Amino acid sequence: MAEPLVDNAAPAELEAIAVEPARALVLSDFRPPRAGPVDSVVRWAYRIGVPGSVLAAPLRKPSALRMLATVASPLEGERAAGMALRAGQFLVHGLKVPIDKVDFASNASLTPPVQRVVQGFTWLRDLDACAPREECAAIGEKLLARWLKANPVPAKGPAWSVEHAGLRLLAWLVHAPLLLGGDAKLRGQALEAMEATARFLDRQVASADDRLGQVAGWCAIVAAGLLMPDGRPRRLFGEAGLLRALGELVGDDGGVLSRSPLAQMEAIALLVDLRACYEAVDRAPPPALETMLAMLVPPLLALRMGDRGVGSWQGAGATSAARLDALVVASGVRARPGKECRHWGYQRVDAGKSVLVLDAAPPPRARHARHGCASTLAFELSHGEQRIIVNCGGGELAGGQVPVRIEQGLRGTAAHSTLVLDDANSTAVLIKGQIGKGVEEVDIARTAVKQKGRDAVRLEASHNGYAARYGLIHRRTLLLGADGSGLSGEDMLEPSGRQGKRGKIAFAIRFHLGYGIEAGLADDRRGAGLALPDGSYWQFRLGGDSGEAQIAIEDSLWVDGQGRPRATKQLVVEGLTSRSGGRFPWLLKRMG
Repeated sequence: MAEPLVDNAAPAELEAIAVEPARALVLSDFRPPRAGPVDSVVRWAYRIGVPGSVLAAPLRKPSALRMLATVASPLEGERAAGMALRAGQFLVHGLKVPIDKVDFASNASLTPPVQRVVQGFTWLRDLDACAPREECAAIGEKLLARWLKANPVPAKGPAWSVEHAGLRLLAWLVHAPLLLGGDAKLRGQALEAMEATARFLDRQVASADDRLGQVAGWCAIVAAGLLMPDGRPRRLFGEAGLLRALGELVGDDGGVLSRSPLAQMEAIALLVDLRACYEAVDRAPPPALETMLAMLVPPLLALRMGDRGVGSWQGAGATSAARLDALVVASGVRARPGKECRHWGYQRVDAGKSVLVLDAAPPPRARHARHGCASTLAFELSHGEQRIIVNCGGGELAGGQVPVRIEQGLRGTAAHSTLVLDDANSTAVLIKGQIGKGVEEVDIARTAVKQKGRDAVRLEASHNGYAARYGLIHRRTLLLGADGSGLSGEDMLEPSGRQGKRGKIAFAIRFHLGYGIEAGLADDRRGAGLALPDGSYWQFRLGGDSGEAQIAIEDSLWVDGQGRPRATKQLVVEGLTSRSGGRFPWLLKRMG
Protein backbone atom coordinates (compact mmCIF):
# COMPACT_ATOMS: atom_id res chain seq x y z
CA MET A 1 0.00 0.00 0.00
CA ALA A 2 1.07 3.55 -0.65
CA GLU A 3 0.83 4.69 2.96
CA PRO A 4 1.51 2.93 6.26
CA LEU A 5 -1.54 1.68 8.08
CA VAL A 6 -0.56 3.33 11.36
CA ASP A 7 1.31 6.64 11.15
CA ASN A 8 4.50 6.59 13.22
CA ALA A 9 4.96 10.36 13.20
CA ALA A 10 6.27 11.74 16.48
CA PRO A 11 3.54 13.16 18.69
CA ALA A 12 3.56 16.90 19.25
CA GLU A 13 1.66 16.64 22.50
CA LEU A 14 0.22 13.82 24.54
CA GLU A 15 -2.40 13.77 27.23
CA ALA A 16 -3.72 10.54 28.71
CA ILE A 17 -6.44 9.90 31.23
CA ALA A 18 -8.08 6.81 32.70
CA VAL A 19 -11.86 7.08 32.58
CA GLU A 20 -13.68 4.80 34.99
CA PRO A 21 -17.42 4.18 34.97
CA ALA A 22 -19.71 6.82 36.29
CA ARG A 23 -17.65 7.11 39.48
CA ALA A 24 -15.35 9.33 37.36
CA LEU A 25 -18.30 11.42 36.17
CA VAL A 26 -18.03 14.11 38.79
CA LEU A 27 -21.41 15.71 39.40
CA SER A 28 -21.85 19.40 38.78
CA ASP A 29 -22.46 21.50 41.88
CA PHE A 30 -25.84 23.20 41.39
CA ARG A 31 -27.14 24.61 44.63
CA PRO A 32 -30.58 26.04 45.37
CA PRO A 33 -30.86 29.75 44.61
CA ARG A 34 -30.00 32.06 47.45
CA ALA A 35 -33.07 33.09 49.37
CA GLY A 36 -33.80 35.43 52.23
CA PRO A 37 -35.05 34.12 55.57
CA VAL A 38 -38.71 34.52 54.58
CA ASP A 39 -38.33 32.55 51.35
CA SER A 40 -36.34 29.87 53.18
CA VAL A 41 -39.11 29.44 55.74
CA VAL A 42 -41.78 29.33 53.02
CA ARG A 43 -39.83 26.70 51.10
CA TRP A 44 -39.36 24.60 54.23
CA ALA A 45 -43.03 24.89 55.23
CA TYR A 46 -44.24 23.89 51.79
CA ARG A 47 -41.89 20.92 51.76
CA ILE A 48 -43.35 19.56 55.01
CA GLY A 49 -46.92 19.89 53.71
CA VAL A 50 -48.33 23.33 54.55
CA PRO A 51 -50.74 24.24 51.68
CA GLY A 52 -49.45 26.81 49.23
CA SER A 53 -52.59 28.94 49.53
CA VAL A 54 -52.05 29.28 53.29
CA LEU A 55 -48.42 30.32 52.80
CA ALA A 56 -49.17 32.67 49.91
CA ALA A 57 -52.13 34.49 51.48
CA PRO A 58 -52.96 33.25 54.99
CA LEU A 59 -55.74 35.81 55.56
CA ARG A 60 -57.93 35.10 52.53
CA LYS A 61 -59.62 32.23 50.78
CA PRO A 62 -57.64 30.23 48.21
CA SER A 63 -57.78 31.79 44.73
CA ALA A 64 -59.92 30.18 42.04
CA LEU A 65 -58.04 27.88 39.67
CA ARG A 66 -57.03 29.62 36.45
CA MET A 67 -54.04 30.19 34.18
CA LEU A 68 -52.15 33.37 34.99
CA ALA A 69 -50.44 33.75 31.60
CA THR A 70 -50.13 32.28 28.13
CA VAL A 71 -46.79 30.65 27.32
CA ALA A 72 -45.02 31.09 23.98
CA SER A 73 -42.38 28.36 23.75
CA PRO A 74 -39.72 28.68 21.03
CA LEU A 75 -39.64 24.90 20.61
CA GLU A 76 -41.11 23.69 17.34
CA GLY A 77 -43.13 20.51 16.99
CA GLU A 78 -43.10 18.13 14.03
CA ARG A 79 -45.69 19.24 11.49
CA ALA A 80 -46.02 15.75 10.00
CA ALA A 81 -46.94 14.32 13.41
CA GLY A 82 -49.45 17.13 13.90
CA MET A 83 -51.07 16.46 10.54
CA ALA A 84 -51.29 12.77 11.45
CA LEU A 85 -53.19 13.76 14.60
CA ARG A 86 -55.66 15.70 12.51
CA ALA A 87 -56.05 12.58 10.38
CA GLY A 88 -56.79 10.48 13.48
CA GLN A 89 -53.40 8.90 14.17
CA PHE A 90 -50.52 9.23 16.59
CA LEU A 91 -47.22 9.19 14.68
CA VAL A 92 -44.60 7.57 16.93
CA HIS A 93 -41.11 7.13 15.44
CA GLY A 94 -42.67 6.55 12.04
CA LEU A 95 -45.39 4.17 13.32
CA LYS A 96 -49.00 5.26 12.77
CA VAL A 97 -51.25 4.36 15.72
CA PRO A 98 -55.01 4.94 15.19
CA ILE A 99 -56.27 7.19 17.99
CA ASP A 100 -59.65 5.44 18.17
CA LYS A 101 -57.90 2.16 19.08
CA VAL A 102 -55.70 3.62 21.83
CA ASP A 103 -56.59 2.84 25.44
CA PHE A 104 -55.76 5.94 27.49
CA ALA A 105 -55.92 4.14 30.84
CA SER A 106 -52.70 4.06 32.86
CA ASN A 107 -52.52 0.26 32.84
CA ALA A 108 -53.06 -0.05 29.07
CA SER A 109 -50.69 -2.34 27.20
CA LEU A 110 -48.72 0.05 25.01
CA THR A 111 -45.09 -0.02 23.89
CA PRO A 112 -42.83 2.43 25.78
CA PRO A 113 -42.57 5.02 22.97
CA VAL A 114 -46.36 5.02 22.43
CA GLN A 115 -46.89 5.15 26.20
CA ARG A 116 -44.66 8.22 26.41
CA VAL A 117 -46.57 10.05 23.67
CA VAL A 118 -50.03 9.15 25.00
CA GLN A 119 -49.41 9.61 28.73
CA GLY A 120 -46.88 12.42 28.44
CA PHE A 121 -49.00 14.50 26.02
CA THR A 122 -45.85 15.19 24.02
CA TRP A 123 -48.09 15.28 20.95
CA LEU A 124 -49.42 18.72 21.98
CA ARG A 125 -46.33 20.45 20.59
CA ASP A 126 -46.80 18.70 17.23
CA LEU A 127 -50.48 19.64 17.13
CA ASP A 128 -49.59 23.26 17.87
CA ALA A 129 -47.14 23.26 14.94
CA CYS A 130 -49.45 21.91 12.23
CA ALA A 131 -52.14 24.62 11.96
CA PRO A 132 -53.57 27.76 13.59
CA ARG A 133 -54.88 26.99 17.07
CA GLU A 134 -58.50 27.61 16.20
CA GLU A 135 -58.27 24.82 13.60
CA CYS A 136 -56.79 22.17 15.88
CA ALA A 137 -57.93 23.06 19.41
CA ALA A 138 -60.96 20.77 19.08
CA ILE A 139 -58.62 17.79 18.65
CA GLY A 140 -56.67 18.72 21.78
CA GLU A 141 -59.87 19.10 23.81
CA LYS A 142 -61.27 15.78 22.53
CA LEU A 143 -58.13 13.83 23.43
CA LEU A 144 -57.86 15.55 26.82
CA ALA A 145 -61.47 14.61 27.61
CA ARG A 146 -60.76 10.98 26.73
CA TRP A 147 -57.66 10.93 28.91
CA LEU A 148 -59.43 12.54 31.89
CA LYS A 149 -62.25 10.01 31.64
CA ALA A 150 -59.74 7.11 31.67
CA ASN A 151 -57.67 8.66 34.49
CA PRO A 152 -60.02 10.46 36.90
CA VAL A 153 -57.56 10.56 39.82
CA PRO A 154 -53.81 9.99 40.34
CA ALA A 155 -53.16 6.25 40.46
CA LYS A 156 -50.47 3.73 39.60
CA GLY A 157 -49.11 2.69 36.22
CA PRO A 158 -47.18 4.40 33.41
CA ALA A 159 -49.44 7.47 33.36
CA TRP A 160 -48.38 8.21 36.92
CA SER A 161 -44.68 7.69 36.66
CA VAL A 162 -42.97 10.91 37.74
CA GLU A 163 -41.51 11.44 34.25
CA HIS A 164 -44.79 11.00 32.37
CA ALA A 165 -46.72 13.07 34.90
CA GLY A 166 -44.12 15.83 34.67
CA LEU A 167 -44.09 15.83 30.88
CA ARG A 168 -47.90 15.86 30.83
CA LEU A 169 -48.33 18.74 33.29
CA LEU A 170 -45.66 20.84 31.58
CA ALA A 171 -47.29 20.21 28.19
CA TRP A 172 -50.73 21.16 29.58
CA LEU A 173 -49.34 24.42 30.97
CA VAL A 174 -47.28 25.39 27.92
CA HIS A 175 -50.00 24.50 25.41
CA ALA A 176 -53.02 25.48 27.52
CA PRO A 177 -54.77 27.40 24.68
CA LEU A 178 -55.21 24.08 22.84
CA LEU A 179 -57.05 22.63 25.84
CA LEU A 180 -58.86 25.40 27.72
CA GLY A 181 -60.52 27.53 25.05
CA GLY A 182 -63.77 25.62 24.58
CA ASP A 183 -66.27 23.92 26.86
CA ALA A 184 -66.39 25.49 30.35
CA LYS A 185 -66.97 22.14 32.05
CA LEU A 186 -63.90 20.60 30.38
CA ARG A 187 -61.88 23.70 31.26
CA GLY A 188 -62.76 23.28 34.91
CA GLN A 189 -61.90 19.57 34.84
CA ALA A 190 -58.58 20.30 33.14
CA LEU A 191 -57.60 22.94 35.71
CA GLU A 192 -58.49 20.57 38.54
CA ALA A 193 -56.40 17.84 36.87
CA MET A 194 -53.46 20.24 36.58
CA GLU A 195 -53.62 21.06 40.28
CA ALA A 196 -54.05 17.39 41.23
CA THR A 197 -51.05 16.41 39.10
CA ALA A 198 -48.95 19.20 40.62
CA ARG A 199 -49.86 17.98 44.14
CA PHE A 200 -48.99 14.41 43.09
CA LEU A 201 -45.58 15.56 41.87
CA ASP A 202 -45.00 17.57 45.05
CA ARG A 203 -45.22 14.29 46.98
CA GLN A 204 -43.72 11.81 44.52
CA VAL A 205 -41.03 13.64 42.53
CA ALA A 206 -38.19 12.16 44.57
CA SER A 207 -39.34 8.62 43.63
CA ALA A 208 -38.62 9.03 39.90
CA ASP A 209 -36.90 6.15 38.12
CA ASP A 210 -33.87 8.31 37.28
CA ARG A 211 -32.56 11.86 37.37
CA LEU A 212 -34.02 12.89 34.01
CA GLY A 213 -37.45 11.77 35.24
CA GLN A 214 -36.88 13.86 38.34
CA VAL A 215 -35.91 16.89 36.26
CA ALA A 216 -39.14 16.51 34.24
CA GLY A 217 -41.13 16.40 37.47
CA TRP A 218 -39.35 19.39 39.02
CA CYS A 219 -39.76 21.47 35.83
CA ALA A 220 -43.51 20.83 35.93
CA ILE A 221 -43.68 21.78 39.62
CA VAL A 222 -41.89 25.08 38.97
CA ALA A 223 -44.08 25.81 35.92
CA ALA A 224 -47.22 25.19 37.98
CA GLY A 225 -45.87 27.51 40.65
CA LEU A 226 -45.38 30.21 38.03
CA LEU A 227 -48.63 29.86 36.07
CA MET A 228 -51.25 28.91 38.67
CA PRO A 229 -52.62 31.05 41.56
CA ASP A 230 -50.95 31.04 44.99
CA GLY A 231 -47.94 29.39 43.40
CA ARG A 232 -45.03 31.21 45.04
CA PRO A 233 -44.39 28.53 47.72
CA ARG A 234 -44.53 25.77 45.09
CA ARG A 235 -42.12 27.72 42.85
CA LEU A 236 -39.61 28.21 45.65
CA PHE A 237 -39.86 24.53 46.58
CA GLY A 238 -39.52 23.46 42.93
CA GLU A 239 -36.56 25.69 42.09
CA ALA A 240 -34.51 24.24 44.93
CA GLY A 241 -35.35 20.67 43.94
CA LEU A 242 -34.77 21.31 40.24
CA LEU A 243 -31.29 22.71 40.69
CA ARG A 244 -30.30 19.79 42.92
CA ALA A 245 -31.63 17.31 40.34
CA LEU A 246 -29.79 19.06 37.51
CA GLY A 247 -26.55 18.85 39.46
CA GLU A 248 -27.07 15.10 39.82
CA LEU A 249 -28.09 14.62 36.16
CA VAL A 250 -25.14 16.28 34.44
CA GLY A 251 -21.37 15.78 34.65
CA ASP A 252 -18.72 18.48 34.75
CA ASP A 253 -18.47 18.80 30.97
CA GLY A 254 -22.25 19.15 30.51
CA GLY A 255 -23.11 15.60 29.41
CA VAL A 256 -25.98 13.73 31.06
CA LEU A 257 -24.80 10.67 32.96
CA SER A 258 -26.91 8.30 30.86
CA ARG A 259 -24.60 9.31 27.96
CA SER A 260 -27.67 9.36 25.70
CA PRO A 261 -28.01 12.14 23.11
CA LEU A 262 -31.81 11.78 23.25
CA ALA A 263 -31.73 12.32 27.02
CA GLN A 264 -29.44 15.33 26.44
CA MET A 265 -31.96 16.77 23.99
CA GLU A 266 -34.84 16.10 26.38
CA ALA A 267 -33.05 17.94 29.18
CA ILE A 268 -32.48 20.95 26.91
CA ALA A 269 -36.12 20.94 25.77
CA LEU A 270 -37.42 20.82 29.35
CA LEU A 271 -35.34 23.85 30.35
CA VAL A 272 -36.33 25.79 27.22
CA ASP A 273 -40.03 25.23 27.98
CA LEU A 274 -39.52 26.18 31.61
CA ARG A 275 -37.68 29.36 30.63
CA ALA A 276 -40.67 30.27 28.45
CA CYS A 277 -42.91 29.88 31.52
CA TYR A 278 -40.76 32.41 33.40
CA GLU A 279 -40.94 34.80 30.46
CA ALA A 280 -44.74 34.46 30.34
CA VAL A 281 -45.03 35.94 33.86
CA ASP A 282 -42.19 38.47 33.40
CA ARG A 283 -39.94 36.78 35.96
CA ALA A 284 -36.23 36.08 35.49
CA PRO A 285 -35.30 32.41 35.92
CA PRO A 286 -32.51 31.46 38.33
CA PRO A 287 -29.14 32.18 36.66
CA ALA A 288 -28.20 28.51 37.08
CA LEU A 289 -30.81 27.53 34.46
CA GLU A 290 -29.10 29.61 31.79
CA THR A 291 -25.74 28.24 32.94
CA MET A 292 -27.03 24.70 32.60
CA LEU A 293 -28.36 25.32 29.08
CA ALA A 294 -24.98 26.73 28.09
CA MET A 295 -23.35 23.55 29.45
CA LEU A 296 -25.75 21.11 27.77
CA VAL A 297 -25.45 22.27 24.15
CA PRO A 298 -21.71 21.85 23.31
CA PRO A 299 -21.51 18.12 24.25
CA LEU A 300 -24.56 17.44 22.10
CA LEU A 301 -22.96 19.22 19.16
CA ALA A 302 -19.88 17.02 19.62
CA LEU A 303 -21.97 14.11 18.26
CA ARG A 304 -22.99 16.00 15.12
CA MET A 305 -21.79 14.33 11.93
CA GLY A 306 -21.07 15.81 8.50
CA ASP A 307 -24.78 15.85 7.57
CA ARG A 308 -25.35 17.93 10.75
CA GLY A 309 -27.45 15.16 12.31
CA VAL A 310 -26.55 13.35 15.55
CA GLY A 311 -24.73 10.02 15.64
CA SER A 312 -26.25 6.75 16.87
CA TRP A 313 -25.21 6.36 20.50
CA GLN A 314 -26.74 4.85 23.65
CA GLY A 315 -30.05 3.89 22.05
CA ALA A 316 -30.52 6.95 19.84
CA GLY A 317 -31.24 6.78 16.14
CA ALA A 318 -29.53 9.12 13.68
CA THR A 319 -31.39 12.23 14.85
CA SER A 320 -31.99 14.59 11.94
CA ALA A 321 -30.22 17.89 11.38
CA ALA A 322 -33.54 19.76 11.25
CA ARG A 323 -34.56 18.52 14.70
CA LEU A 324 -31.18 19.35 16.21
CA ASP A 325 -31.03 22.79 14.58
CA ALA A 326 -34.51 23.69 15.86
CA LEU A 327 -33.55 22.68 19.40
CA VAL A 328 -30.29 24.63 19.40
CA VAL A 329 -31.99 27.74 18.01
CA ALA A 330 -34.70 27.48 20.67
CA SER A 331 -32.05 27.18 23.40
CA GLY A 332 -30.49 30.49 22.35
CA VAL A 333 -27.03 29.01 22.98
CA ARG A 334 -24.35 29.72 20.40
CA ALA A 335 -21.48 27.29 20.88
CA ARG A 336 -19.00 25.13 19.04
CA PRO A 337 -18.97 21.34 19.38
CA GLY A 338 -16.98 20.02 22.31
CA LYS A 339 -13.87 18.16 21.10
CA GLU A 340 -13.04 16.21 24.25
CA CYS A 341 -16.10 15.44 26.36
CA ARG A 342 -13.98 13.22 28.60
CA HIS A 343 -16.50 12.71 31.35
CA TRP A 344 -19.43 12.29 28.96
CA GLY A 345 -17.14 9.91 27.11
CA TYR A 346 -17.02 11.00 23.47
CA GLN A 347 -13.99 12.15 21.46
CA ARG A 348 -14.49 14.17 18.28
CA VAL A 349 -11.96 14.81 15.49
CA ASP A 350 -12.56 17.15 12.51
CA ALA A 351 -10.25 16.99 9.49
CA GLY A 352 -11.06 18.40 6.08
CA LYS A 353 -14.62 17.31 5.28
CA SER A 354 -14.44 14.34 7.66
CA VAL A 355 -15.80 13.93 11.19
CA LEU A 356 -14.78 11.09 13.50
CA VAL A 357 -16.52 10.35 16.83
CA LEU A 358 -15.23 7.69 19.24
CA ASP A 359 -16.94 6.26 22.32
CA ALA A 360 -14.08 6.44 24.82
CA ALA A 361 -15.81 5.62 28.11
CA PRO A 362 -17.56 2.76 29.89
CA PRO A 363 -21.32 2.42 29.46
CA PRO A 364 -23.40 4.39 31.97
CA ARG A 365 -23.87 3.10 35.49
CA ALA A 366 -27.02 1.05 36.04
CA ARG A 367 -28.62 3.86 38.05
CA HIS A 368 -28.11 6.30 35.16
CA ALA A 369 -28.71 4.02 32.14
CA ARG A 370 -31.89 4.50 30.14
CA HIS A 371 -31.15 2.40 27.06
CA GLY A 372 -27.56 1.49 27.85
CA CYS A 373 -25.39 0.09 25.04
CA ALA A 374 -22.17 -1.95 25.10
CA SER A 375 -20.52 0.41 22.62
CA THR A 376 -17.12 1.11 24.19
CA LEU A 377 -14.44 1.95 21.54
CA ALA A 378 -17.01 2.03 18.72
CA PHE A 379 -16.66 4.90 16.24
CA GLU A 380 -18.60 6.69 13.53
CA LEU A 381 -17.10 8.42 10.48
CA SER A 382 -18.59 10.78 7.93
CA HIS A 383 -17.17 12.61 4.91
CA GLY A 384 -19.11 15.61 3.72
CA GLU A 385 -22.80 14.79 4.14
CA GLN A 386 -22.19 11.05 3.74
CA ARG A 387 -22.06 8.78 6.78
CA ILE A 388 -19.52 6.06 6.02
CA ILE A 389 -19.11 4.06 9.23
CA VAL A 390 -22.08 4.06 11.64
CA ASN A 391 -23.63 2.19 14.53
CA CYS A 392 -27.02 0.52 14.13
CA GLY A 393 -28.65 2.67 16.84
CA GLY A 394 -32.34 2.86 17.62
CA GLY A 395 -32.66 0.77 20.78
CA GLU A 396 -34.60 3.57 22.49
CA LEU A 397 -36.97 3.76 19.51
CA ALA A 398 -38.04 0.10 19.71
CA GLY A 399 -41.83 -0.03 19.79
CA GLY A 400 -42.20 2.36 16.87
CA GLN A 401 -41.16 0.99 13.49
CA VAL A 402 -38.22 -0.73 15.18
CA PRO A 403 -39.50 -4.11 16.47
CA VAL A 404 -39.34 -4.54 20.25
CA ARG A 405 -37.87 -8.03 19.82
CA ILE A 406 -34.57 -6.65 18.46
CA GLU A 407 -34.14 -3.93 21.08
CA GLN A 408 -31.51 -5.80 23.11
CA GLY A 409 -29.62 -6.75 19.96
CA LEU A 410 -29.40 -3.11 18.90
CA ARG A 411 -27.79 -2.32 22.25
CA GLY A 412 -25.17 -5.09 21.97
CA THR A 413 -21.52 -4.70 21.00
CA ALA A 414 -22.09 -6.38 17.61
CA ALA A 415 -24.49 -3.56 16.64
CA HIS A 416 -21.61 -1.08 16.93
CA SER A 417 -18.50 -0.51 14.84
CA THR A 418 -15.93 -2.08 17.14
CA LEU A 419 -14.28 -5.39 18.02
CA VAL A 420 -16.35 -8.28 19.39
CA LEU A 421 -14.66 -11.21 21.11
CA ASP A 422 -16.25 -14.68 21.03
CA ASP A 423 -19.65 -13.16 20.06
CA ALA A 424 -19.89 -11.72 23.59
CA ASN A 425 -20.84 -8.19 24.58
CA SER A 426 -18.04 -6.16 26.13
CA THR A 427 -20.57 -5.19 28.83
CA ALA A 428 -23.65 -7.26 29.66
CA VAL A 429 -26.85 -5.93 28.09
CA LEU A 430 -29.88 -6.50 30.33
CA ILE A 431 -33.62 -5.95 29.92
CA LYS A 432 -35.41 -2.63 30.41
CA GLY A 433 -32.43 -0.63 29.20
CA GLN A 434 -30.12 -1.73 31.98
CA ILE A 435 -26.42 -2.59 31.81
CA GLY A 436 -24.55 -5.28 33.75
CA LYS A 437 -20.90 -6.13 34.34
CA GLY A 438 -18.17 -5.63 31.77
CA VAL A 439 -16.13 -2.53 30.97
CA GLU A 440 -14.92 -0.90 34.17
CA GLU A 441 -11.99 1.20 32.95
CA VAL A 442 -11.11 2.98 29.73
CA ASP A 443 -7.73 4.60 29.04
CA ILE A 444 -7.74 7.34 26.40
CA ALA A 445 -4.91 9.39 24.93
CA ARG A 446 -5.39 12.16 22.35
CA THR A 447 -2.19 12.94 20.47
CA ALA A 448 -1.44 15.75 18.04
CA VAL A 449 0.90 14.60 15.24
CA LYS A 450 2.45 16.23 12.20
CA GLN A 451 1.45 14.64 8.92
CA LYS A 452 2.95 16.10 5.76
CA GLY A 453 3.39 19.41 7.53
CA ARG A 454 -0.20 19.53 8.76
CA ASP A 455 -1.74 18.77 12.14
CA ALA A 456 -3.59 15.48 12.56
CA VAL A 457 -5.07 13.78 15.60
CA ARG A 458 -4.46 10.26 16.81
CA LEU A 459 -6.74 8.61 19.37
CA GLU A 460 -5.48 5.66 21.40
CA ALA A 461 -7.89 3.94 23.77
CA SER A 462 -8.33 0.63 25.55
CA HIS A 463 -10.98 -1.10 27.68
CA ASN A 464 -11.02 -4.07 30.04
CA GLY A 465 -14.47 -5.44 29.19
CA TYR A 466 -13.05 -8.83 28.14
CA ALA A 467 -10.33 -9.08 30.79
CA ALA A 468 -12.30 -11.00 33.43
CA ARG A 469 -13.70 -13.58 30.97
CA TYR A 470 -10.92 -13.99 28.44
CA GLY A 471 -7.84 -12.35 29.97
CA LEU A 472 -7.55 -9.85 27.10
CA ILE A 473 -7.56 -6.05 26.81
CA HIS A 474 -8.95 -4.44 23.64
CA ARG A 475 -6.84 -1.51 22.47
CA ARG A 476 -7.78 0.64 19.47
CA THR A 477 -5.74 3.31 17.65
CA LEU A 478 -7.36 5.68 15.14
CA LEU A 479 -5.55 8.32 13.07
CA LEU A 480 -7.66 10.56 10.85
CA GLY A 481 -5.53 12.10 8.11
CA ALA A 482 -5.07 15.86 8.20
CA ASP A 483 -7.05 16.27 4.95
CA GLY A 484 -9.80 13.89 6.08
CA SER A 485 -9.33 11.52 3.13
CA GLY A 486 -8.08 8.52 5.08
CA LEU A 487 -8.51 6.79 8.42
CA SER A 488 -5.82 4.37 9.56
CA GLY A 489 -6.58 2.15 12.51
CA GLU A 490 -5.34 -0.77 14.49
CA ASP A 491 -7.21 -3.08 16.85
CA MET A 492 -5.06 -4.99 19.32
CA LEU A 493 -5.74 -7.68 21.89
CA GLU A 494 -3.25 -7.74 24.75
CA PRO A 495 -2.98 -10.06 27.76
CA SER A 496 -4.41 -8.49 30.91
CA GLY A 497 -1.96 -10.43 33.08
CA ARG A 498 1.75 -11.14 32.89
CA GLN A 499 1.24 -14.31 30.88
CA GLY A 500 -1.29 -14.85 28.15
CA LYS A 501 -3.54 -17.90 28.08
CA ARG A 502 -3.06 -20.76 25.64
CA GLY A 503 -5.27 -21.58 22.70
CA LYS A 504 -7.21 -19.45 20.24
CA ILE A 505 -10.41 -17.47 20.34
CA ALA A 506 -12.75 -16.11 17.65
CA PHE A 507 -12.97 -12.36 17.05
CA ALA A 508 -14.84 -10.05 14.71
CA ILE A 509 -14.19 -6.36 14.01
CA ARG A 510 -17.40 -4.87 12.64
CA PHE A 511 -17.68 -1.79 10.44
CA HIS A 512 -21.37 -0.99 9.86
CA LEU A 513 -21.73 0.95 6.61
CA GLY A 514 -23.87 4.03 6.04
CA TYR A 515 -27.17 3.80 4.23
CA GLY A 516 -26.90 3.41 0.47
CA ILE A 517 -23.23 2.32 0.39
CA GLU A 518 -22.48 -0.57 -1.97
CA ALA A 519 -19.63 -2.88 -0.95
CA GLY A 520 -17.62 -5.43 -2.93
CA LEU A 521 -14.87 -7.80 -1.75
CA ALA A 522 -11.39 -8.03 -3.22
CA ASP A 523 -10.41 -11.44 -4.61
CA ASP A 524 -8.06 -12.12 -1.69
CA ARG A 525 -10.72 -11.17 0.90
CA ARG A 526 -8.22 -8.79 2.44
CA GLY A 527 -9.84 -5.67 1.05
CA ALA A 528 -13.18 -4.20 0.03
CA GLY A 529 -14.37 -1.36 -2.18
CA LEU A 530 -17.09 1.03 -1.07
CA ALA A 531 -19.18 2.95 -3.61
CA LEU A 532 -20.90 5.85 -1.84
CA PRO A 533 -24.18 7.51 -2.92
CA ASP A 534 -22.33 10.81 -3.43
CA GLY A 535 -20.28 9.18 -6.22
CA SER A 536 -17.03 8.81 -4.31
CA TYR A 537 -15.15 5.53 -3.95
CA TRP A 538 -13.37 4.36 -0.82
CA GLN A 539 -11.16 1.35 -0.22
CA PHE A 540 -10.83 -0.66 2.97
CA ARG A 541 -7.70 -2.79 3.34
CA LEU A 542 -6.22 -5.02 6.03
CA GLY A 543 -2.57 -4.61 6.93
CA GLY A 544 0.01 -7.29 6.40
CA ASP A 545 0.38 -7.95 10.14
CA SER A 546 -3.23 -9.04 10.65
CA GLY A 547 -2.50 -12.77 10.41
CA GLU A 548 -5.06 -14.97 8.71
CA ALA A 549 -7.97 -12.58 9.26
CA GLN A 550 -10.28 -12.08 6.29
CA ILE A 551 -13.13 -9.73 5.40
CA ALA A 552 -16.74 -10.74 4.92
CA ILE A 553 -19.74 -8.62 3.90
CA GLU A 554 -22.86 -9.22 5.98
CA ASP A 555 -26.32 -7.71 6.28
CA SER A 556 -26.90 -4.96 8.82
CA LEU A 557 -29.44 -2.26 9.59
CA TRP A 558 -29.35 1.40 10.52
CA VAL A 559 -32.14 3.36 12.22
CA ASP A 560 -32.58 6.74 10.55
CA GLY A 561 -33.74 10.06 11.97
CA GLN A 562 -37.41 9.14 11.50
CA GLY A 563 -37.05 5.94 13.49
CA ARG A 564 -37.14 3.73 10.39
CA PRO A 565 -34.87 0.65 10.24
CA ARG A 566 -32.95 0.72 6.94
CA ALA A 567 -31.27 -2.31 5.38
CA THR A 568 -27.51 -1.78 5.09
CA LYS A 569 -24.29 -3.80 4.92
CA GLN A 570 -21.32 -4.25 7.21
CA LEU A 571 -17.70 -5.22 6.73
CA VAL A 572 -16.61 -7.90 9.20
CA VAL A 573 -12.94 -8.64 9.78
CA GLU A 574 -13.03 -12.09 11.34
CA GLY A 575 -10.80 -14.97 12.29
CA LEU A 576 -9.10 -16.72 15.20
CA THR A 577 -6.46 -15.11 17.35
CA SER A 578 -4.14 -16.36 20.03
CA ARG A 579 -5.27 -15.93 23.63
CA SER A 580 -1.88 -14.34 24.20
CA GLY A 581 -2.95 -11.45 21.98
CA GLY A 582 -2.95 -10.22 18.39
CA ARG A 583 -2.91 -7.07 16.29
CA PHE A 584 -5.04 -6.14 13.28
CA PRO A 585 -4.10 -2.95 11.38
CA TRP A 586 -6.43 -1.59 8.68
CA LEU A 587 -6.86 1.43 6.43
CA LEU A 588 -9.95 3.16 5.04
CA LYS A 589 -9.03 5.62 2.28
CA ARG A 590 -10.78 7.71 -0.34
CA MET A 591 -9.57 6.91 -3.86
CA GLY A 592 -9.06 9.32 -6.74
